[in-house]
Amino acid sequence: MMKTDKNDHTYFDSIPLSGNLNKKKAFDNNSNNHKYKRYSISLKTQLKLAVLFALFVICASLVLLKDSYEPNTINLNYNDSKNSINQNALSFINSTSISNSNTNHINNKSINNNNNNNNNNNNNETNSNLSKDDYSNILKVFEESRYDLFKPSKVNATLVTLARNSDLWTLVDTIRSVEDRFNSKFHYDWIFLNNEGFTQEFIDTTSSLISGTVKYGTIPKEQWSYPPNIDLKKAERSRQLLANQAIIYGNSESYRHMCRYQSGFLWKHHLLNSYDYYWRIDSDVMYHCDINYDVFKFMKDNNKTYGFTISLFETPGTVPTLWRTVKRFLKKHKNENLLHPNNFMDFVSNSKGNGYNYCHFWSNFEIADLNFFRSETYQKFFNYLDEEGGFFYERWGDAPIHSIAISLFEDKDKIHYFDDIGYTHDDFSNCPFDSDFRRKNHCSCNPKKDFTWKGASCTDRYFDVKGLTRPEGWEAYT
Repeated sequence: MMKTDKNDHTYFDSIPLSGNLNKKKAFDNNSNNHKYKRYSISLKTQLKLAVLFALFVICASLVLLKDSYEPNTINLNYNDSKNSINQNALSFINSTSISNSNTNHINNKSINNNNNNNNNNNNNETNSNLSKDDYSNILKVFEESRYDLFKPSKVNATLVTLARNSDLWTLVDTIRSVEDRFNSKFHYDWIFLNNEGFTQEFIDTTSSLISGTVKYGTIPKEQWSYPPNIDLKKAERSRQLLANQAIIYGNSESYRHMCRYQSGFLWKHHLLNSYDYYWRIDSDVMYHCDINYDVFKFMKDNNKTYGFTISLFETPGTVPTLWRTVKRFLKKHKNENLLHPNNFMDFVSNSKGNGYNYCHFWSNFEIADLNFFRSETYQKFFNYLDEEGGFFYERWGDAPIHSIAISLFEDKDKIHYFDDIGYTHDDFSNCPFDSDFRRKNHCSCNPKKDFTWKGASCTDRYFDVKGLTRPEGWEAYT
């Protein structure tokens, strides 16, 4: 319909969206200047166009954000983003007409606005009478199709914890620190394993704290018991001997089963079959600094096999025959070239392999490529050690066994020291001593308690063997 305003300008009241919007001119009665006609599109059509344009801008922006994503600089909180998207979805719902007949399209992640071109008095009104199911479906569309653009590309990895039901309330604090410092940003899966099965209280409590998918598994009995070749009386005498020497866990059977399991069976559990990397989280550890990058992605992108935070000397009385057994294994397989040409043997031996210096990476923190432990070389190595019985006749730990294996059979350039991860187990800590770093990453650890450069640490040897330069100011923390 053609109308005239108070200045005698002529314009059209409305034009169908599919109409021909030719720029016809109208004359101003008070001048000879030409002016273009103004077109007023119906309110309903304007709203639809505005919504479509807004969605286009949002989607384009999100794609650009995803393409420029840098894990070291972007710290996206999942829950805050999710809530924001829900609010955007609600705003979209309140400004758009969606008929109930389109529910099937909504469920298929497409929202189809059917335009009604009937000329009636309701053309300028919007219909907001949506059912509860409509709201739920639309929110689902936004979460699934919009938020995915924010998610960084995750590595095929999981966190893993061996725990007893009695560890629950100690473990709660550990989970909270890992989630707050790292996993709330990346939502990696978390696997819990137990030789006895978990209580419902354990499952309910731990699963409520974790942002990723949580899985619970039971360790097969044959992997947490004495193998047939073990003389039980000899094993008992060994435990008593170490207990008399006041060696920690000297008389513990369960500790020995745990060390054997961590050394040779963990990655064989069916729950880990689909993963390439794992991060071991023990039940009594704490993380003190924000970890604003994906450590698994770092491992993969930089071709790293093994990562640690603390290294130290093993108690000699727990592994008196371990190195001799390792040498016999190497001699047996001398024609197979098992040693890596760029190995890290000098980290675990001061004498080019003649003896063991007891250095090892403390495996209560361990980020590793599971395919190394699944390799034929490592499986041969573990099976040979297992046949010798040192897990039970002595007290061989998984930490020295992992450390010796990674030092002999892997490229030393694939071993990484995570000096930027604030971490504590028992009385030993890894705490970054750069004050700017600690402030930026909200570290709660005391750098004076950092163990890295103390006399019982092997990390100084790690630096020497790799030919690395010590960080400035390290002497103040010895």
